[in-house]
Amino acid sequence: MILAPMQGLTEAMFRRVYERCFPGAIALAVSPFLSLTHNIASARGGISREILEDVLPENNLGAMPVVPQILGKEADEFIALADALADLGYSEINWNMGCPVRKVVGKRRGSGLLPHPDLVRAVLDAVVPRIPTALSVKVRLGLKDSSELQTLIPILNDYPLASVTIHPRLGRQQYTGVPDLDAFADALPRINHPVVYNGDITTADHADAIRRRFPSVADIMIGRGILYSPTLPLDIADPGRDRAADRHLVRHFIRELIAEIHSVYPSEQSQLRKTKEYWCLLWKSLPISELQARQVLRQEKLTDVDNLIGTLLQ
Repeated sequence: MILAPMQGLTEAMFRRVYERCFPGAIALAVSPFLSLTHNIASARGGISREILEDVLPENNLGAMPVVPQILGKEADEFIALADALADLGYSEINWNMGCPVRKVVGKRRGSGLLPHPDLVRAVLDAVVPRIPTALSVKVRLGLKDSSELQTLIPILNDYPLASVTIHPRLGRQQYTGVPDLDAFADALPRINHPVVYNGDITTADHADAIRRRFPSVADIMIGRGILYSPTLPLDIADPGRDRAADRHLVRHFIRELIAEIHSVYPSEQSQLRKTKEYWCLLWKSLPISELQARQVLRQEKLTDVDNLIGTLLQ
């Protein structure tokens, strides 16, 4: 199982805590994207620490293995960042061609690349021969139409990609609607690389249904499902396992994550914001009501949030 890149959520802090609480449950993570910018290299000739922060080896001690993800289309900057990541010890990077955020799409980044096969080919032509790492890609079915991915597949097949991860929605859908499994089924046999499925895996039954329908899929990637239910990877790996200790495991994980937030974030305001950001998803793994969960979000002081969450975790 692969942990999906979720900006602001599956960062190094989360990866460290999850691996500590559920060792080995996730085999690999793809990092939230590192964004290419013009003049990405600093005046001293290296990539700035700020850009690399999430994937610096010292920040990932104790975490599951990670593949850094790059967002952008600027070939020279892509190569410079790939070189820096190789210097950090990474042997694979992932190219984000799936982000549906409008301001990203408007710059022909993320899923905004999908309607432009000539641009995709130009980037791959420039990048693949010159980077010292393997390259994988993460895509959607298209930006506005699933025919866009079908047009791209012969292009992707022309390059030695490590894998292709498909989220079977359109970019314009954002995260609404349901994954189009029929369109995924059409694309799957046409791709000459290992294919990873990503999209709405929130229960072990969902994962099993994907594996049964698509036995050739190389792996599955889970995102928000792991925040709705931190024990989900355990359920997928062993559907018949004893769940008697799950309540304790989930509570322990949430406590550890909040403690890490306090340790990593410098101000009470940033700690408050980050705690609420995770709480919006994690509360669903607890036997509490939405009303109780919302009471936490209404609090304006960190101590009040911590105390209320502490009470709900008892």
